[in-house]
Amino acid sequence: MTEPGPESAHREGRDGASARESWHANWTTRRWLRVGVSASLVLLLSLGVLGAWVFVRSAKITDRLVDRSSPALITAVRLEAGLVNQETGIRGYALTGRSDFLDPYVQGLAQQQDAVDGLRRLLADDTSAEQDLDLVLTRAAAWQSAVARPIAGSPAGAPVPEGAQLSANGKSAFDALRAATSVQQDHLQQDRLRGRADLQSVRALRNLVFGIIALIILGLAVLVFEGLRRGVTKPLGRLSADAGRVAAGDFGHPIVGTGPADLRRLAAVVESMRRRLSDELAFKERAREILDAQAADLKRSNAELEQFAYVASHDLQEPLRKVASFCQLLQRRYGGSLDARADQYIEFAVDGANRMQTLINDLLAFSRVGRMHTGYAPVDLDKLCGATVDALSIAIEESGAVVTHDPLPEISGDATQLGMLLQNLLSNAIKFRDPGRSPRIHLEAARDGDVWHFAVADNGIGIDGDYVDKVFVIFQRLHTREAYPGNGIGLAMCKKIVEFHGGTIGVDLDHTPGTRITFTLPVGAPVSSVSLTAAETGAAR
Repeated sequence: MTEPGPESAHREGRDGASARESWHANWTTRRWLRVGVSASLVLLLSLGVLGAWVFVRSAKITDRLVDRSSPALITAVRLEAGLVNQETGIRGYALTGRSDFLDPYVQGLAQQQDAVDGLRRLLADDTSAEQDLDLVLTRAAAWQSAVARPIAGSPAGAPVPEGAQLSANGKSAFDALRAATSVQQDHLQQDRLRGRADLQSVRALRNLVFGIIALIILGLAVLVFEGLRRGVTKPLGRLSADAGRVAAGDFGHPIVGTGPADLRRLAAVVESMRRRLSDELAFKERAREILDAQAADLKRSNAELEQFAYVASHDLQEPLRKVASFCQLLQRRYGGSLDARADQYIEFAVDGANRMQTLINDLLAFSRVGRMHTGYAPVDLDKLCGATVDALSIAIEESGAVVTHDPLPEISGDATQLGMLLQNLLSNAIKFRDPGRSPRIHLEAARDGDVWHFAVADNGIGIDGDYVDKVFVIFQRLHTREAYPGNGIGLAMCKKIVEFHGGTIGVDLDHTPGTRITFTLPVGAPVSSVSLTAAETGAAR
């Protein structure tokens, strides 16, 4: 068999360490708190039980000293005092025969009985102490029967004849009694000293236990603080710092999760959001670069279009004027001299040149919308509409049209372009009139917040709903040139003017009979248009 090399041993050790470290890798903050609080409660409960036991033990020893040991020793001393009083009274009565010497003896007997009753009650559960008491009572009974009672039973008035002899004989018995009381008191004193020693030991244990409890509570507080710092506040602080750097614009800074599993999952979610935002910003940056390139191409195209407009307005207009002029000269000089087909050809040439000139002029006007812009200024639409009606007065008079309008506001815009808008809309309403009825044209105006809603309504031939979108496309015609003259550029120019001013234009399909063109214009100058104009002006400079 091949022995494992150092690399495999290192790998096994690393795997073992990973296994040991990963047992709590999936613990959430709630689980850490639950385990920590449970362990702390168990520890505190154990210490509480130990403290309660110390309290109970101390109370028992204190009760023993206060209720048994000390009272028993005091009662034993009182018992000895009662016996001594008996011996003193008997000895005095034996020597004098006086009855008043028996009073200490009688009191000593009562004192003895009280002391014996007290000791019986106090020493009920102590066999050794009861044996000491029995020994004292036995020797007291022996002395009393041998000495005290015979002397006390003698008549008073004269010394007891046998008193001296009985006292001498009873001395050894009383000494034995005194020795028994001394042994009893020594035992009770030793028991009291043992109780005091036990009490001091319990007090020391109590102080130790409460000191340990205080230290453990302090340690738990430190552990809780450190655990919260490492497991909650520090990971959250790091997450907040990383998120702050991302929010400040460093979208490439990774957000690394630390701490419990739920905080790591939160960091992973935030990191996923950061990556999505970074990808979207990168995509938008690329799109912006593409838009910038397209804007540059558009600016170059506009420059080329302006150059084309210049060429069309100067270089193309002059040849067209010459063609039209010479065709007209041919028509005037040779009209009627040639055959009918030649006259027709000359008429076609003149008409084509005129239409080409009109088309070029319309294209120039369309291309200038939004480019040839001098800035926004207050425009009184009421006066502008009056000027437009005056400009169309011949067409209005020939068609018998009646043009009316609501009170029109003053808005911010380009007066020239707005005049072209009204002129195209009104001229279309006159042009596409119904032969069977007199044209009625009305310009409506109503304000809705920061937007004015306008409409030009007529009773003409109307627009089929299938061609609503088509009418706003340049060069799109719904009728032949023979039926209605024009180049199909009027409504396309209207749409461009309205959109340049930040509005919208459309056809009201519910209006009958005739056509109702609706459009909106902002009360103030649109910001985008102003910025665009300023940018174009700066670029032109």
